[in-house]
Amino acid sequence: MLYWLIEFSDKISALNVFRYITFRTGGAVVTALLFVFLFGGAIINMLRLKQGKGQPIRPDGPQSHLVTKIGTPTMGGLMILSGLLVSTVLWANPTNPYVWIVLGVTLSFGLIGFYDDYLKVTKQTQAGFSGRTRIAAETLIAIVACMALAHLGRPPFATSLVFPFFKELVVNLGWMFAVMGAFVIVGAGNAVNLTDGLDGLAIVPVMIAAASFGLIAYLAGNAVFAEYLQIHYVPGTGDLAVLCGAVIGAGLGFLWFNAPPASIFMGDTGSLALGGMLGTVAVATKHEIVLAVIGGLFVLEAVSVIVQVVSFKLTGKRVFKMAPIHHHYEQLGWTEPQIVIRFWIVAVVLALAGLATLKLR
Repeated sequence: MLYWLIEFSDKISALNVFRYITFRTGGAVVTALLFVFLFGGAIINMLRLKQGKGQPIRPDGPQSHLVTKIGTPTMGGLMILSGLLVSTVLWANPTNPYVWIVLGVTLSFGLIGFYDDYLKVTKQTQAGFSGRTRIAAETLIAIVACMALAHLGRPPFATSLVFPFFKELVVNLGWMFAVMGAFVIVGAGNAVNLTDGLDGLAIVPVMIAAASFGLIAYLAGNAVFAEYLQIHYVPGTGDLAVLCGAVIGAGLGFLWFNAPPASIFMGDTGSLALGGMLGTVAVATKHEIVLAVIGGLFVLEAVSVIVQVVSFKLTGKRVFKMAPIHHHYEQLGWTEPQIVIRFWIVAVVLALAGLATLKLR
């Protein structure tokens, strides 16, 4: 909404600053951070009162979790999404359709995650609602979003897949673009969800990925920078940097409460929403393949589960002591802080590798 202040910039020149995406992105970071920090404690107290026993702990997981994490409330994603929504509405360009599409996917995935968390808490079980139903709902939302993104773009580029490291390698997928995009969005949502298993493990890599894609969105949405870096120009995506900034601010505020020992867990409410957001931004900016690099940690977590399940069904043997892979390292004797911080380092390295593709073309 603050974007509209530029209409008065001819009378008050200082208001011209609201034209700049960089300024509004910084404002979004600060606003989201302050919102979550100020209201986080009250939200935690409300959730603790409503949930009673808190999130049910996986009985076949590390035994230490049954002692250290029992009784901790979940649905902390409500804190993140609240800060994200308030900050984005306040600082983003309200006439930019890309912002509303990404925000729509984020909140829709958050609603699915909220319902899953609600069932787990009320029934005190690790099983939420049907996995197939959940995937179907996510896929439907993602397909609609991809169709909207394709409608906004310039044909045939709007339905094309761009390959990093190559300047001109662009493949027009046609109607398959919606299917491919939905796969990216749903896959990202569930990969982040699988990563959210230890205090602080998911939120920092999400912020790192959001910062990376905030930069990518800004560059891809700027004709001058896109031409200089020889990346494909996608008009309108620059304002997605503001939304990514809101994620960073809300994530920092959440981390204050999620730092070990966590006062609250993110839950599916937050992890599905944030993963879906990253996937949608990647599709919008034509950097779907780069997401697999920047979000490589999430990919690793998801692949570890797939490998574990396939191996057990085919051979009756497990590749890892436990999946997702962060639990494997717990079983090997790594402490929770060791796993979390080392995974953060991996996330930083992968983000730098992904950003390097902007110049190596």
